[in-house]
Amino acid sequence: MESILISAKDFNEARKKIRSIKGKKIIFFSNDDELNRKVLEKEPIDILLLNQKGRKDKAKQRDSGFNQVLAKIALKKKVVIGINLEEVINSSTKEKAEILGRIRQNIKICKKNKLNMVFISIKGKDQYDIKSLGLSIGMPTWMTKKL
Repeated sequence: MESILISAKDFNEARKKIRSIKGKKIIFFSNDDELNRKVLEKEPIDILLLNQKGRKDKAKQRDSGFNQVLAKIALKKKVVIGINLEEVINSSTKEKAEILGRIRQNIKICKKNKLNMVFISIKGKDQYDIKSLGLSIGMPTWMTKKL
C-alpha cells in the first residue's frame, strides 16, 4: 500500500489533509507534541512519526515527545509509532547519541504497552540492516519481525 507523509502546523490544517486522502497509508508528523496528541486522538492515521531532532532534554529526563498516555491512545487506535531513520543517519555524533537515547526510551514505552514501532526512511535501506539496528538499540524480537 502506498504511504503519504503529512505535516501540519495546526489541527484544522491536519484534519483537512488527512480527510482528503483515501485508500493510502497515512504517516503524520509534527514538531508540536500537543498537535501530535490531538491528531492521534481524533483522526484516523496509520503511523505517528516522532521527530527527535531539535528537542531539549531536561536535567534528569529525556524529552522524546512520547509517553504512556500517547502509548495507550495509540494502542487503542491501532496506530504504529514511527522512527525517522534519516534523522539518525544525517546528524552529528553528539546529536546522534541523544537521538538514539530518546528512541531507546520510546522503545521501552512501546515494549511495555505491546505497541509496534517501525523505521521510516525515504531512501530504501536493507531490511536486515534495519532489523539489526532495531535489535541493537533495544527492540524485542516480536517488534523487529514486523520491520
